[in-house]
Amino acid sequence: QVQLAESGGGLVQAGGSLRLSCVASGRTFRDLFMGWFRLTPGKEREFVAVISRGGGSAYYADFVEGRFTISRDNAKNTTYLQLDSLKFEDTAVYYCAALGPGTHYPSQNRDDYHYWGQGTQVTVSS
Repeated sequence: QVQLAESGGGLVQAGGSLRLSCVASGRTFRDLFMGWFRLTPGKEREFVAVISRGGGSAYYADFVEGRFTISRDNAKNTTYLQLDSLKFEDTAVYYCAALGPGTHYPSQNRDDYHYWGQGTQVTVSS
């Protein structure tokens, strides 16, 4: 099965930046739509971004407001989420995820994602 591992989280000031990375195991990375979600205590996990197999298209939640960029490097089996202009309300655990084999479109529904990383903490101070 696909295994995912996130890294790159940390503590930053409002307005700062972080780059999150997600490394996938195995040889199936090129066949996967990759997404990012985030979880704030007391709230449900919410969609952040998703990228197509070849990286040619990407979709974002409305709250991103142009501040984040999802990308991928298939040669490295890695998906990235660049976080810029961070706000206090962006504080959350960020998870990378891969869509299940039966989903062939860039879904924003967390139930369509069958593979999840362990999460990386992003904390933004005000």
